[in-house]
Amino acid sequence: MITPYLSVVIPVYNESGNLEQLYQRLTASLDKLGQPYEIIFINDGSQDNSYEILNELHKRRPEQIRIIHFTNNFGQQMAVMAGFERVRGEIIVTLDADLQNPPEEISALVQAIEAGHDYVGGVRKERQDTSFRHYASKLNNWLRYKMTKIRLSDQGCMLRAYRRSLIALIVLSKEISLFIPVQAYRLSSYPTEIEVRHEARWAGKSKYSLYRLLRLNFDLMTGISLLPLQVFTVFGLLVSVLSGLFVVYMFLRRVIIGPEVEGVFTLFAILFLLIGISLMGLGIIGEYIGRIYQEVRRRPRYFIKEVVESRSKDSRPDAKK
Repeated sequence: MITPYLSVVIPVYNESGNLEQLYQRLTASLDKLGQPYEIIFINDGSQDNSYEILNELHKRRPEQIRIIHFTNNFGQQMAVMAGFERVRGEIIVTLDADLQNPPEEISALVQAIEAGHDYVGGVRKERQDTSFRHYASKLNNWLRYKMTKIRLSDQGCMLRAYRRSLIALIVLSKEISLFIPVQAYRLSSYPTEIEVRHEARWAGKSKYSLYRLLRLNFDLMTGISLLPLQVFTVFGLLVSVLSGLFVVYMFLRRVIIGPEVEGVFTLFAILFLLIGISLMGLGIIGEYIGRIYQEVRRRPRYFIKEVVESRSKDSRPDAKK
């Protein structure tokens, strides 16, 4: 088997309506590069007929297309990691299956890697998303920069390229909660970003609801930074000082004015505010404790149901990871 120069890693979750068009455009684009390549599809527990379609695509190009079927849905990051752990190319590109990242843009990322960069991030221009998704992405980027000082212009763009040496470093990480673009930027010695086209979804609908976007942002905050705990500690100290001053003020009023019932509801309001802040703090602490619990259990990050590929000395019939 010819060792591929380029590996394309594509997580798939309920994208049956896009797969045929993706296959046509992707293989046409990669064929033009004139370099040997492989495409790794990771079926992240799809509930439509993506399983059958992916297996059929493998039959068309068995030497170039490899399929990893998960037993359940383990999330986009874990799907990408499963692909990273099995890539054979010197340049690795990640791509969404919804065709919002045009496969024709891969050549620009490859050129940037060949120019000496070890990480190339795509920045979507003229985004074809809703206003909500557009501004939510800006908010995520701002929060991430404030917490980590890592300036990723577009953390939501899946169209990225990596040098094989950088992928090897990412694979060494055994974290359960892993945000790959941030980890790659941290480990990269010569990163860059380029603008890429963005198109409307070919078929289906986005898998990211409001809850999943909020969950992603919270995972990002607690997974890569201690800033939420530090902010809450400082805030707690400030509230404690203000509360002490308020107690002194109320004591002096009682000594000078005497007993009074005015302001009882104000006290209740302050009490409820402090209780709410305390509960929020407990939630943040609980989130970190939960992450520690996940790490110490050392359970596999994902389970593989089946690997569909041409058998060779590089193939590994792993049952789990």
